[in-house]
Parts: sequence; structure tokens; C-alpha cells
Amino acid sequence: MKIDFWQLSSDPADKVCALIAQRVLDSGERLLIASADPDQRAAISKALWKAGPESFLANGEVGGPGADQQPILLAEGTNALNAASYLILADGEYRETTGFARVFLLFDDTTLEQARATWRSLDGVDELERSFFRQDGGKWVKVA
Repeated sequence: MKIDFWQLSSDPADKVCALIAQRVLDSGERLLIASADPDQRAAISKALWKAGPESFLANGEVGGPGADQQPILLAEGTNALNAASYLILADGEYRETTGFARVFLLFDDTTLEQARATWRSLDGVDELERSFFRQDGGKWVKVA
């Protein structure tokens, strides 16, 4: 499994989720976006529906109609009812990630220490590849 740590600086989580979601869908995969904050999930859903001038990223919330059929599913936890192989932890809180091929942990200044602790706790875990990304002038750059 791959886990990418994305440090948010100039773009909010909803915009970054839309960026990642487009790439995931373009690769033919499904995505689960987890956040314990219902307001954040609503903002992410809105950003997904308005992802581009000529496109939108269809999504739904766990508990909504057809949740298991959604290409992008938003939830509080990490139960991928839509059979997603990619997971975004949008609220900076690390949770159970078993069964996902790739995980994106988004964090900002308020969750920085949690992200650092998670990075350290995953050091040396077999079959786990960690990467760290930060924004540099609006472009995402891998720094570790």
C-alpha cells in the first residue's frame, strides 16, 4: 500500500480532494473520501460537482441512494461501500486503511503534529510506501 501525506498550505481540502479525485477516476478506479466533519464533506461534495468548467465528479454520501454505485463516496469512516481502492483522509485524522491500494492523508497546520506522529508510527511497516508532498507556488512537489 502507498500512503501519501499532502500538506495543505494554499489550497483547501475540498479543492485538493477534487484534484485527486479527477486523477483517480481518470485511472478507472473508485474513491472513498473520509471526514468526521459533515460540513467538510458537504464542501467537498460541492467542489466535486463543480470540478471543472465542462465536467463534474459524480459523488454521494454514505446512507444516500445508490451509495454502493458511486464512483466517489463521502463518509465519516473508511468502510468502502463503493469498493473503492483509493482513500482520501480529508480531515487529517489517520484511520484504518486496510484494503486500499493508495491512501492520501491531507493535513494542515491544525493537524500537523498528528500527521508527524502518523508518519513516525508507520516507519518500517512492511509493504508500505510513504511519500510526502507540499505545495510550491501552487504546484504539488514530492519532498520525501
